[in-house]
Amino acid sequence: MVDIIIDVFNFIFTVILVGVFLAWLSLMHSMYQSFTKTPFLDKFENKSTSNPKVSVILPARNEEDFISRCLETLSVQDYKNFEILAIDDSSEDKTGDIIKKFSKSDSRIIHVAARKKPQNWMGKNWACMEGFKKATGDIMLFTDADTKFEKNVITLAVSHLQSESLDALTVIPRLLCIDKITKITLPMLSTFLHSRYSALNVNNPKKKVGYFFGSFFVIKRKVYEEIGTHEKVKQEIIEDGALGKITKESGYAMKMVRGEHLIEALYSRSSKEMWDGLKRLMVPLYHQNSSTAIGVFFAVLFILFMPIPLLAYSAIAFELTLSFTTLLISAIISTITIFSASVMETRMGLNLNIVNSIFAPIGSIIVILGFLAGILQANKSTAVSWRGRNYSVKEFSQNYLKV
Repeated sequence: MVDIIIDVFNFIFTVILVGVFLAWLSLMHSMYQSFTKTPFLDKFENKSTSNPKVSVILPARNEEDFISRCLETLSVQDYKNFEILAIDDSSEDKTGDIIKKFSKSDSRIIHVAARKKPQNWMGKNWACMEGFKKATGDIMLFTDADTKFEKNVITLAVSHLQSESLDALTVIPRLLCIDKITKITLPMLSTFLHSRYSALNVNNPKKKVGYFFGSFFVIKRKVYEEIGTHEKVKQEIIEDGALGKITKESGYAMKMVRGEHLIEALYSRSSKEMWDGLKRLMVPLYHQNSSTAIGVFFAVLFILFMPIPLLAYSAIAFELTLSFTTLLISAIISTITIFSASVMETRMGLNLNIVNSIFAPIGSIIVILGFLAGILQANKSTAVSWRGRNYSVKEFSQNYLKV
């Protein structure tokens, strides 16, 4: 009787592993398509004929370690008609002083001291709005203070926008990882983005998928105003993605392109920020639909992690029976697939050392625990911590972007 029960459970686990394997095959296919077929920022037929004024909106809160490099690479852009609105969002460090120093030596850099954030706004969203109010350009370029640019990026972005009659354009940067935890965790998290928010979906006019990378997106001023500006997404945690979704669903022409060789951006500055980022992905989903959030958590648990303990179990308890043999083979194949996906994302997507792929199981566990922490803390007053601020998302409405 005991043997029969074990066989039944073994076959159930085998079916689960087959499902996991098929899921990884689908993810890897999406990853490969995304890596090989996404267009590049600097590869297009240039038909541009004018140089409209560009307003660079650069929100910054406690960015003293990064904003100098960002402003330096922006100030040497070869585009001839632009301004930089650098917004000090109530920083508690030397960010404001650094901006002031740059503004004194370059008249194109405008120091904006953001007023105190209203209760019903997310911090970055408010800072972007404060910068926009001072902007005079026909094209808005939104970026982050931890981003670094090659000198021709603005020229390429504006020319690409004009040449293909686009209303908005976003660029995939090279995501830099400083700490070891991020280096082993981000590849496992990123594998899912290629299936949902890949450039191939964003660039397909038949699909409603829209997404902006906060590190770099340009949008025509008129379009930005018509979709409601950042005020429309003032309560959204992932405001850049929400704006991209609204832009696409509103019928405007948008495009996502690769630019890893032209733009670099930090994904996180520390393991703590990586952890907060994982929670930041799950909390809004929980408030949209708690059942969906829990379902996503278990789906991620099975896809990212289950093959590992099942491989250990089937190897340790192995008996020469059909149920154990099929379980062991399924566990080996599924585990190999996980490592293969990690290698693909590590090298082709993030350009990290392939050694980080060895720690894929640890990265998977961190993602799972981060998602779980997001669900468990979703109703707390400090559900989300970001850039020195704590937010209770329970009172906020997350309407536009589903993770």
